[in-house]
Amino acid sequence: MPLYLGVMSGTSLDGLDIALIEQGEQLELLATHYVPMPSDLRQQLLALCASGPDEIARAALAENRWASLAGEGIQQLLAKQGLPAHAIRAIGSHGQTIRHEPARGFTVQIGNPALLAELTGISVVADFRRRDVAAGGQGAPLVPAFHETLFSHLGQRLAVLNVGGFSNLSLIEHDKPVHGFDCGPGNVLLDAWIERKHGQAYDADGAWAASGIVQADLLSALLSDPFFAGSGPKSTGREVFNLAWLDGHLARLPHYRDQDVQATLLELTAQSIIESLRNAQQSTEALLVCGGGARNGALMARLGALLPDAQVASTGAHGVDPDWVEAMAFAWLAHCCLEGIPANRPSVTAAKGLRVLGAIYPA
Repeated sequence: MPLYLGVMSGTSLDGLDIALIEQGEQLELLATHYVPMPSDLRQQLLALCASGPDEIARAALAENRWASLAGEGIQQLLAKQGLPAHAIRAIGSHGQTIRHEPARGFTVQIGNPALLAELTGISVVADFRRRDVAAGGQGAPLVPAFHETLFSHLGQRLAVLNVGGFSNLSLIEHDKPVHGFDCGPGNVLLDAWIERKHGQAYDADGAWAASGIVQADLLSALLSDPFFAGSGPKSTGREVFNLAWLDGHLARLPHYRDQDVQATLLELTAQSIIESLRNAQQSTEALLVCGGGARNGALMARLGALLPDAQVASTGAHGVDPDWVEAMAFAWLAHCCLEGIPANRPSVTAAKGLRVLGAIYPA
């Protein structure tokens, strides 16, 4: 059975997730590897999310470093597994998103797949989002088709929620095409706020948020953003939700304790997810959560409280480690590309039709 590697670097920019899968009649996760993001590279990538001087050269240099980091991680994983490069059919590389503006007709993920192929001696499939955007779609989220592959056999009216930097939902019902969309901020504002106030990369288990009190007027102001009023298909990113966006709201309201802002941001994430879900799927039976948010106990508790009639659990409850779903997805997307299998879903992205996604960089 063919083996594939998936490399995922999300909007949280904490590191690279690398997953090794076997693609047979059933997809199997064989091994994983995590590579922390060097702090200076993280800052360089964050800076590229907004316009700045000499950004073409800065982007080129940053993506070379990103590809080198991914190459080192892949070699480490293969060494641990005792596998030669030629045992892997392809690497599916998401790259690092630095701009995502489908309304203006573009999305940009950097990661120099040509260099990654050169460094590893393995063919690379990358640039998955732009074909969907070219076909009039949002280019995101791309994981609903993969979620459908993993979980449709459960036979429930279910939703799969990925909470990374941003949150997105996949809605799966046996008699309907899979539906999905971005809900809004996941961890992006929570991480940014605690980093600003305490120098920490994230709020472990949501403990700091749990120590605060949700501020109703701030929450109402944040939820008034036009993004939340729209129904899917829709996608978003740091271009919309960032610290400057939060600061703009805070400047117009009374002063709050730092932990109360954190509590309100967690409630923003939870409420925007559940409101989106209720508007899109009636009588959800199960909500399966993956991504970093699945490890946030305070967030999981709020999701359960806001959706009391459904089973709310990590994808781990069904044998799929929540930390590795997205990396697995991009390994699967590489398989789909090489096999000529369309992997977007017009019901998710509003593209004109099914498309084979990705560009191939041979070894």
